[in-house]
Amino acid sequence: MKKQHAVDSIEGVWQMVRAEHDGNEAPALVVQRTKLRLVAGLYSVDFHGKTTDKGTYELPSEEGATSLVLHGKSGPNSGRTIRCIFQQVRDRLRVCYGLDGIQPHDFTTRPGQNRYVATYRRVLDRA
Repeated sequence: MKKQHAVDSIEGVWQMVRAEHDGNEAPALVVQRTKLRLVAGLYSVDFHGKTTDKGTYELPSEEGATSLVLHGKSGPNSGRTIRCIFQQVRDRLRVCYGLDGIQPHDFTTRPGQNRYVATYRRVLDRA
């Protein structure tokens, strides 16, 4: 059996199912209409069918690594580097975005922490 590489495991289209920022839960309408695409080193965030944010992403090359770095190219994160951690279990992907550029070490969000934690469900393996 071929061992799955981290790039292969998170690539695809992911529907947001839950999110919170600095301890506040995201509105249901935002969650229901947001999709994350991770394909071949490119990411995009779609809201209600329109791409609102896009750029590139990189994963460390270490086996079993669970960190991710986004480089915004257009949209609200243009020019920003966002360091993240992720956890993937089957068709679920949880990402903690360090919106302040600092690498998170856990999946918590508290007021003033400037973190966004989102849980996604895979809808497509490849976009």
